Amino acid sequence: MNIIHFSPHFPENYYAFSVALKRLGVTVLGIGDAAYDGLRPELKGALAEYYRVDSMEDYDQVIRAVGYFIHRHGRMDRIDSFNEHWLDLEAQVRTDFNLFGLRSGEIETVKRKSRMKERFLAAGLPVARGTVIADEAAARAFIREVGYPVVAKPDRGVGALHTYKLSIEADLQKFFATKPAVEYIMEEFIEGDISSFDGLTDRDGKVVFSTAHAYMQGIMETVNEDDHIYYYSYRDIPKDLETAGLNTVRAFDIRERFFHIEFFRTHRDGRIVALEVNMRPPGGYTTDMFNYANDIDIYQEWANVVVQKTFKARAERKYHCAYVGRKNSKRYVHSHEQVLDRLRGLIVHHTPVSGVFRAAIGDYGYLVRSGDLAVVREAIAFIHETKGGR
Repeated sequence: MNIIHFSPHFPENYYAFSVALKRLGVTVLGIGDAAYDGLRPELKGALAEYYRVDSMEDYDQVIRAVGYFIHRHGRMDRIDSFNEHWLDLEAQVRTDFNLFGLRSGEIETVKRKSRMKERFLAAGLPVARGTVIADEAAARAFIREVGYPVVAKPDRGVGALHTYKLSIEADLQKFFATKPAVEYIMEEFIEGDISSFDGLTDRDGKVVFSTAHAYMQGIMETVNEDDHIYYYSYRDIPKDLETAGLNTVRAFDIRERFFHIEFFRTHRDGRIVALEVNMRPPGGYTTDMFNYANDIDIYQEWANVVVQKTFKARAERKYHCAYVGRKNSKRYVHSHEQVLDRLRGLIVHHTPVSGVFRAAIGDYGYLVRSGDLAVVREAIAFIHETKGGR
């Protein structure tokens, strides 16, 4: 079996996907713009070959790399990166080479937030009211309908980049004065808490692994307010969240892929409202949280699903696992050393965060686990305690 990983070095913890495939005898091939000498030893050991391109944004270079691998190793079976940024690239290559997986004709449904809404509604899931805004007049008409505040975000965007909460007339004017030249969708602002339903499906679309997470706040607020963040996994997934998540998986026909589906739970009446779906693992170190919460190896289990069509581990959600990020812009009461000393036995991993993720999840991250959510919450409070409220 031949499988290509685009940018197999990024994010840094995703090298484990290549390693897991190599254990099963797969010929793992890498295409990326990073220098081979800079790849970590474990990744070098997993890759049968690595083809360096000047830019992954140059489709001709990527196609030449794929063609080279086909010439050398025969037909490719899969192409993936587990990265939102390369979904279009992957889909185009799969289409051009007739490979299994998400193709170009399907990509708009999972990239455009307006198209996601249509699919959510068809599945009977409530969504925030929203519309693609062609101009300021359309935006004002929508605001007259739903009132302030509203959220404006690229209809076809990644994460919370260039996403804004508009609360007053001045915000609207500033938005249109500085708006990037891309199509935007405007949505009513939902007062609620964000939860996600996350997991992995097999080739037939059956969910073989699932979990869920509760978030301190949305990534939009974290980025725009330069705040720190935490989120933690449930041991028992709320039934209405699980039902909404499973309905979404069926509605989007997710096959042999990780998924990360975001929902609001409204403050007013506790309803689940669909936000968006992502055809990839959750970002940051969440895949490692899967492992620590369940005492499994999700990287190996993904490889088992792809190669052997089976998920072998028993995922019993033994623990709550939390990601707790700290930002250099904040003044924390407790030093890093004090955090490690006080929370010895609870912190299962800690690491500096690579530059591209810092705005969203912080400059330094801690993974905390316990079977007792109260213990996890106490650890979060200790890590996040700031001096003078900053």
